[in-house]
Amino acid sequence: MSVVLDTAEVPSADRAAYWHEAVSHTFIPLDVALLESAPAPATITSHRLGALQVSLVRAGPQRVERGAGLIARGGEDHLTLALQHHGTARLVQGGHQVELRPGTFAISDAGRPFAKELPEPFVFTAFHWPRSAAGVSEEDLRVLTATAFDTGDDTGDDTGDDTARLVAAYLECLSRSAGSMEPQQASRLATTALDLLVALAHERRGRSVPEAPEAALATLARVKDHILRHLGDPDLSPERIAAAHHVSVRYLHKLFRFEGVTVSRWIRRRRLEVCRRELARPTAGRATVAAVAGRWGFVSASHFSRAFRAAYGVSPREWQACSGTGPPPGAVRLPLPAAVPGSGYGVAV
Repeated sequence: MSVVLDTAEVPSADRAAYWHEAVSHTFIPLDVALLESAPAPATITSHRLGALQVSLVRAGPQRVERGAGLIARGGEDHLTLALQHHGTARLVQGGHQVELRPGTFAISDAGRPFAKELPEPFVFTAFHWPRSAAGVSEEDLRVLTATAFDTGDDTGDDTGDDTARLVAAYLECLSRSAGSMEPQQASRLATTALDLLVALAHERRGRSVPEAPEAALATLARVKDHILRHLGDPDLSPERIAAAHHVSVRYLHKLFRFEGVTVSRWIRRRRLEVCRRELARPTAGRATVAAVAGRWGFVSASHFSRAFRAAYGVSPREWQACSGTGPPPGAVRLPLPAAVPGSGYGVAV
């Protein structure tokens, strides 16, 4: 499903107020000030891919800020990667200032104050996700946020960072296909995108993942696919996974060192992701929290509730209650801010 927000039909005199409210209602609480006397039409086209929300943003010059007061209103557990296509931007966070031009990207942390100025008409794609979905540590955050990653793509040269170029190419391909993917496929590809970001963080911290022969990476890919296909099995364990792939448990754990996380934790994160999506489905026919937990391999409802709250900051029942019914499938054009469906909190523009 795609959701399109378009200000073209909003009177020019009302666009500044409309855009401010629409962005904050659709994404996370933000202060947005347009930097042109007669604001041009602007659009945001969003898709949900597993744990990722992907939004293509086209708008005119503006300044966006997020201070302590807005952080207290929610969304503080999310990260946003903005991949610049047209125009320039300046991001300031944590005492760092970075300049973005076409072909570069930067990550902002919604849990800390930041300001972003876009002095000219711009287009960028924003990828937004809860930090728990990728297992990003505080050390990872320090090297990822407010850093300009150069892909070298805007000039056609080969001077960009190789890993950053790989991340950008994958994300761009993912965004182009976002509207045509089946939910299960989208979730798997989004998981790979988040894994690439973790690898980028590890590289920047000077502790790149261990040398990974092609055979080991191929085995890891098969193992992860096996896990995703058997998430609902409560007996899924490192021992059974290793046996299914004719490797030792020790070797299995060694494979997941490339992920920077244990096998069991990787499984738990994937289970929490699918439970979170299922609990957010429309009210009609919705199962109980205990039923959803059991369907995806959690043998204890209380354990599931504790893990869910630790990952997302709310209980499963609270998440289910605030998710709403959502719009029908297909592209939906939303002319009024109040009608924009939220996704918890989404992309920081």
